[in-house]
Amino acid sequence: MLKGIPSILSPELLKVLMEMGHGDELIIADGNFPAASHANRLLRCDGHGVPELLEAVLSLYPLDTYSEQPVALMAVVPGDQVETPIWKMYEDLISKHTAPAIEYVERFAFYERAKKAYAIVATSEKALYANVILRKGVI
Repeated sequence: MLKGIPSILSPELLKVLMEMGHGDELIIADGNFPAASHANRLLRCDGHGVPELLEAVLSLYPLDTYSEQPVALMAVVPGDQVETPIWKMYEDLISKHTAPAIEYVERFAFYERAKKAYAIVATSEKALYANVILRKGVI
């Protein structure tokens, strides 16, 4: 254990966050996301949801200020009648660190972007459309 480091962040995840450079992207994926088949680096955070991991990551991880939208969410597929109340939670968490400039990415474009991401963190999040991409900035 270390002072000031959220205990939800594993040593492996901390290592990955440190390795990442400006412009690298991290995916925090919900339980339905095909993380294993899309990941260059897969980190398992089973038993945890996206909001608590997002909050912990954002306490250490600078978002890219050179990008208009350093955060991306998977857009709801047209015609899908699903509510996304978790997005408001994300906006609130992000706004603690910066203005919530969020991009909404079509499902298959999101998958393609995930294949290029530095790492994917797989969670047990049950909410639908709860996947989030974070582009790393500089300190």
